[in-house]
Amino acid sequence: MATNPDEPTWVGELDRLVPADDLRVDQRFGAARLLITVGGTPQGQVTVPLRDGRASAADVAAAVAPLGPVEQVEQAPVAADPVTVVIATRNRPESLARCLRAVLASDHPALSVVVVDNEPDDERTELAVAALDSPRIRYVREARRGASIGRNRGLAEARTEIVAFTDDDTEVDSGWATRIAGAFAADPELACVSGPVLAARLGSPEERAADVALAWNKGFVARRFSLDRPPADSPVFPFAPGLFGIGANLAVRATAARSVGGFDEAMGPGTPTHGGEDCEFLVRMVLAGHVLGYAPGAYLWHHHRPDHDALAAQLEGYAVGLGSFLTKVALSPQGRSVALRRLPAALTRLRHISEREAGAGAAMPDASPRQRAARLARGGREYLRQAREVRRNGGAVPPMLLPRRSSTVPAHIRRAARHSDAAAPATDGDGGGRAPATVPTAVALRAAAVPAPRSERACAGAR
Repeated sequence: MATNPDEPTWVGELDRLVPADDLRVDQRFGAARLLITVGGTPQGQVTVPLRDGRASAADVAAAVAPLGPVEQVEQAPVAADPVTVVIATRNRPESLARCLRAVLASDHPALSVVVVDNEPDDERTELAVAALDSPRIRYVREARRGASIGRNRGLAEARTEIVAFTDDDTEVDSGWATRIAGAFAADPELACVSGPVLAARLGSPEERAADVALAWNKGFVARRFSLDRPPADSPVFPFAPGLFGIGANLAVRATAARSVGGFDEAMGPGTPTHGGEDCEFLVRMVLAGHVLGYAPGAYLWHHHRPDHDALAAQLEGYAVGLGSFLTKVALSPQGRSVALRRLPAALTRLRHISEREAGAGAAMPDASPRQRAARLARGGREYLRQAREVRRNGGAVPPMLLPRRSSTVPAHIRRAARHSDAAAPATDGDGGGRAPATVPTAVALRAAAVPAPRSERACAGAR
């Protein structure tokens, strides 16, 4: 699936249940990256060389063959439980409108959207929402700036148990929300679900560099994360930035997210710390005893920064955000004691990230080890300053704490068990013991539907 950083790459999607045809795109592209799906469930990504913007059906089939037979692909679970999508935004009306059009094209039958407009400079965002004229969208103006503040406001406004977060620079797949609901329905222990974040375009050198450096696509194998069963491939677990996913594609059970205090409002875009809020939130969820899941079927497309200055600012912000996250870990006595035992592995991980960024191509903004260290340190200073200010103004700065032994069972599971016990009959009708209690699911799982035939579908922005 490797992409040549010096070669414009077209991005598209191909369902294996549809007969393959020759691929023809703009001649400027030297390769095509294809998301391969089976009835809408992703199986993997492949890169196909192009000549004059073309690849034969046989070339495409040869690239797809190593993924294995279609019969091995288990359809992603789907469900119709109500979902609220929260999008925090500020001063990006065109990008937001593109994101909202994709969300509204969802196949989910019970979808609502909350757009949180954080300290806007003008009315353009509100007008962009109004222009879509959809009763499913609710516009909320938030007086304070910051992605974490916006997400917390959206979480408070939501009236559904499942709340999904995405950013205004994404386009979700039409089955995204249905598969998020399906992941929660299939595994009642899950408190949080993330999914693949795929590059929407790889036309510019900066977009290709960002795709390599950020490595937001975590593959197409379902995973589960909890303190009880730490993953063997992450020696720094649970303090592993990006392991659980990112805020651009994240869904929670509202009761679980609220129980840990939501997002830390001293962190993230729109604040001097620039980032780190999604990683910190997910680590805190794990430390609170919740189970996190990765659902490959719940994928979306992300528009990477297309020019050098925007990419440089983004990467600098992520380094500052990482520093703020590490500072919060260090400030927590319990978190610090656990993290220190993982220090050698963490240093190895940081070196791996640096090497990955160094190999991202000539368009990758330069950053010396000294600059990286300075950005991490700056993130720590800014977090300390911002946390004091947020607390002073009554905002949310939730502590990072390890769970008590009795609290490792997620709160929403404990409540469901109590509800089940209360609803069950006292006896089995013969004067014997209590009958087994059952908790009815809100919506039964249904078989995944196969979408209408299509030869291939260009992803967002690469049509």
